[in-house]
Amino acid sequence: MRRVSVRRQTMTVLTFVFPALFWLTVFFAIPLVTIVVYSFLKKGLYGTLIWQFNLGNYARFLDPLYFKVFGRSLFIAVLATLGCLVIGYPMGAWLATRPSRWQGPLLMLLMIPFWTNFLVRTYAWIVLLAREGFINSTLIGIGLIGEPLGLLYTNTAVIIGLIYSWVTDMILPIYANMVGLDPSLIEAAQDLYANDLKTFTRVILPLTMPGIVAGSILVFIPSMGAYVTSDLLGGGKVDMVGNLIQRQFGSAQDWPFGSAISCVLMAIMVVGTIIYFRTSSGRE
Repeated sequence: MRRVSVRRQTMTVLTFVFPALFWLTVFFAIPLVTIVVYSFLKKGLYGTLIWQFNLGNYARFLDPLYFKVFGRSLFIAVLATLGCLVIGYPMGAWLATRPSRWQGPLLMLLMIPFWTNFLVRTYAWIVLLAREGFINSTLIGIGLIGEPLGLLYTNTAVIIGLIYSWVTDMILPIYANMVGLDPSLIEAAQDLYANDLKTFTRVILPLTMPGIVAGSILVFIPSMGAYVTSDLLGGGKVDMVGNLIQRQFGSAQDWPFGSAISCVLMAIMVVGTIIYFRTSSGRE
């Protein structure tokens, strides 16, 4: 009877776990292993693969030309993450302090614009940032500038597009963290004669750091590998790692090198995330 009970429990666990394992295996593990294997192969004629072990793809990434693209991607991703934090932290705090009956509708209003197709929203920024677009026309109309600003097809345009695309991924974790904040801790700090700045830096900020870390990771990782935003708003002038990978799998037909760049990018992000979490837990 005991064996039958254990077997039933095992079958029950497998029944619940199998769908998740199947999903992760088919759509995550197998593609990831494929990319890793391809990164150690050689490119043949017309994009074919030569099944010979090769480390040259990783050594090729150290070329100054490609390393410069990586540095630009890192710079833009960091600025986009900081921009999302500057916007997202006050917005998340404001949402968390609204009456509970209003928080749901306000979150819905926040999410509605992002239900529109990503490409449509990116093309809308081309219209806004163009020399004859809404922003330049408005600034000229109110007399702040005399000539149109060259906003489009620059690093600034790409950063603006990334901030707009991922700011909700910063707001929502911070909001979720803020909602669970115990108001009595803030009251205790004020009772101990802490001013607003000290209350924020010593009580609120440390307690909301998990939301900041989660939001920063959710913004930084897709920003680092972005290629649609940089391709459209950068106009081919702002080359990022995502664009480089896309070209290797597309026009260049160099899947091994594209796979190697993808693996390097994933490894750097994983290592950076682990280091950040360990240093953050060490400070606590």
